[in-house]
Amino acid sequence: MGRNKTRRLVYLTMLSAMAITINILESTYLPVFPYGIRFGLANIIALITIELFGIKEMLIVNMMRVMIGNLLRGLIFGSTFWISLSGVILSSLMLILARKLLKLPLLSTSMFSALGHSTGQVLMVMFFYHQTSMIMVLPYLLISAIPTGMLTGFTAQGALKLLKKNVRI
Repeated sequence: MGRNKTRRLVYLTMLSAMAITINILESTYLPVFPYGIRFGLANIIALITIELFGIKEMLIVNMMRVMIGNLLRGLIFGSTFWISLSGVILSSLMLILARKLLKLPLLSTSMFSALGHSTGQVLMVMFFYHQTSMIMVLPYLLISAIPTGMLTGFTAQGALKLLKKNVRI
């Protein structure tokens, strides 16, 4: 394996570890707001990964976050896993659409990603529990996705400035 491939693998491993850690810390220690609203801080790592490496690598980091994060919490293949996975899949698709296809700025991309995450999770809850009434929660989640998406987008922008200035990738 060449030096550049090794460096790339090391960075992807570190990004995956950071995403998993942030995900576990957020779900364990930060309060859940009404309607299950969360900050989505692990999405910062997805934004950084797609910017520095690309789509395939972002998908790998996001899937590792869901798989290993749920495995470490003992929730693998339970309802929480599937709800999380559906949110990450739709969030990732929105991220690809907004950033790579529409070429939107990172802040807008982050908000679209947050909207996708909320929508994916609500759709999976509706499917998993046969609760169509969950659709009534979606407007609250979508409204909260704007400020939380802005928060993660601003944070990712700041981190990317520092990384591009100080780290050779």
